[in-house]
Amino acid sequence: MKKLCYSVFVAFWSSVATMLALHALAAEQGAKPAAGAEVKVYTLAEVRQHSKVDDCWMAIEGNVYDVTAYVDKHPTPPSVLQPWCGSEATEGMRTKGYGNDHSPAAWEKLEEFRIGKLAQ
Repeated sequence: MKKLCYSVFVAFWSSVATMLALHALAAEQGAKPAAGAEVKVYTLAEVRQHSKVDDCWMAIEGNVYDVTAYVDKHPTPPSVLQPWCGSEATEGMRTKGYGNDHSPAAWEKLEEFRIGKLAQ
């Protein structure tokens, strides 16, 4: 019985470690542009053309994100995100509108939606 319990314990934690390693590798690969790929540069005027919840781009800390697919999945109602759509939204990410920064997990998730850089 002890061997069975030990085997299950080792198998469980091995699975957890493998999943964490795969998650870390996937996140690392997702944040990097493809080799040789040119980074698209957008102006704030181009970002402003995407100011609806069903077409929502945001400029955050010099990057441009198309978060349209995430709006319905965000923990707050879409009406909270709508004012930030089509705008420079660093303040919204850094303060959540009331002074608290988004979590590291939220910043990591945001990278999935990066489409380019904001023109200087």
